[in-house]
Amino acid sequence: MGVLPDILKAVLIGVIEGVTEWLPISSTGHMIIADRFIKLGVSESFLEVFLVVIQLGAALAVAVLYRAALFPFGRGAGSRLAVRRPCLALWGKCLAACVPAAVVGLLFDERLNELFYNDITVASALIVYGAVFIAVEKARASPRKFSSAASLTYRAALGIGAFQILSLIPGTSRSGATILGAMLLGASRGAAAEFSFFLALPVMFGASALKLVKFGFVFSPAEAAVLFSGAASAFVVSLVAVRFLTGYVKKHDFTVFGAYRIVLGLAVLALAYLA
Repeated sequence: MGVLPDILKAVLIGVIEGVTEWLPISSTGHMIIADRFIKLGVSESFLEVFLVVIQLGAALAVAVLYRAALFPFGRGAGSRLAVRRPCLALWGKCLAACVPAAVVGLLFDERLNELFYNDITVASALIVYGAVFIAVEKARASPRKFSSAASLTYRAALGIGAFQILSLIPGTSRSGATILGAMLLGASRGAAAEFSFFLALPVMFGASALKLVKFGFVFSPAEAAVLFSGAASAFVVSLVAVRFLTGYVKKHDFTVFGAYRIVLGLAVLALAYLA
């Protein structure tokens, strides 16, 4: 199989990653369906690295879009470099929220994948959490306690981090678990989505770094081209997806995403049955 077809496939996979990473609809469920039609001509070990490292492109999109809120240094009096304490506090909350899933993931990640990485589990998670999203939206009342990501307390951040543990079950969706958790803990839809974006940065950079260290940094020219193409397309599409979701939640709720998850879960079940 030539390099060019694999590059085009990598771009398509990057598009799927760029959309599904930020919307609460499960990138895993989409990758299962995509895997039936898109087969990269690469080794299994490189494919495992590729599917994680293209997330760096998606994460970079958030870093670019929210650079003003995330960069902890600014200009103070006399043009001196000053520390922006609210920004440091936000980073502290993000890191605190990473702890629960990081501990559980380091201890049980491989075992969880062995037990749960299958079509039935993924489809079940899609359907169950889709129904939960719909139920939460129907039961929601306003106003909310936290109107922005910066207004979240450390206690709320840790609570959201506990919900992120659920995303270790394939099909749950990292963004879905954290957005749902933030909403249940009193965050507005906008604050929930925004904190989910920020929380993804240490998660994605950490996961990518671990994969690269384990695999090594030596890639063939073809592998490097495939990796760059996937990451670049994930970056571009993520710019659009993040902007879309931040605009969408200002006027709409997450019910449509819950319904979409249920339909996707049924599609995964159908593919598993037909396989």
